[in-house]
Amino acid sequence: MTVAFVHGNPESAAIWTDLLEELRRVGVTDTVCLSPPGFGAPLPDEFSGDVAGYRDWLIAEIELLNVPVHLVGHDWGGGHVLNVAMTRPDLLQSWVSDAIALFEPDFVWHDLALRWQTEGTGEADVATEFGASHEEKTEQMISLGFARPIAERLASAQNADMGRALLGLYRSAAQPVMAELGRALTRAAARPGLVLLASDDPYAGSEAQRRRGAARAGARVEILDRAGHWWMAQDPARAADLLAGFWASIPDQPAAPTSPTPRAHPTFGEVRPPRSGETFGG
Repeated sequence: MTVAFVHGNPESAAIWTDLLEELRRVGVTDTVCLSPPGFGAPLPDEFSGDVAGYRDWLIAEIELLNVPVHLVGHDWGGGHVLNVAMTRPDLLQSWVSDAIALFEPDFVWHDLALRWQTEGTGEADVATEFGASHEEKTEQMISLGFARPIAERLASAQNADMGRALLGLYRSAAQPVMAELGRALTRAAARPGLVLLASDDPYAGSEAQRRRGAARAGARVEILDRAGHWWMAQDPARAADLLAGFWASIPDQPAAPTSPTPRAHPTFGEVRPPRSGETFGG
């Protein structure tokens, strides 16, 4: 059983440190952390840093693993996970997301995201946040619930590339883009899904939105009561038990031949299979 983890903003794979330790306690050891470009990984100049670009990046990373995976996403990572579940379920054994409300038609971006989506304001915010000293950024992550060693690693990843990446990603996701993508959410039901509902998460949408999205995607809901946005740092033992129990309930899917990665075509977020004699690439 291979489990792949994808984080979001303003994060690196360090957010999973405590959770991975707890998963090892319950016997889950075949794990891999996939870092989206710009978020703890290099941001190539040629990378298409919009919603579809990150979806295609994640598809390509999973294809390299050569086995269907249990895919777990947090924050924007949870959005990327769902975009894969809707377009390439053959790559998955199951999926887990805490960000399903993003795809609901009445979802409204939180205030920080709206600022990042605004020209000028977003650039100023990013310059302030990522231009702070390493110690200031570390203290900020500690205040969000991370232990100092993890907070220091997160602070090291918060650089100009991350600022550029988050502006591009959030601006590509301004409504109605996510609502339009959400019209295909029922396709995620092709594989078993789990929606983690952290009760005190101020960024993930309302409980009603998250439950409605889970129902459309045919997913189970597990409540992390009194947990906030960074539930994997606040209560990693409980999260590990929930995840391990979910995966234990799922029969293995046989490996399927990979198919070409779909690209957004001809309009943003729309995907189609290749026509006879055609391949997507280049």
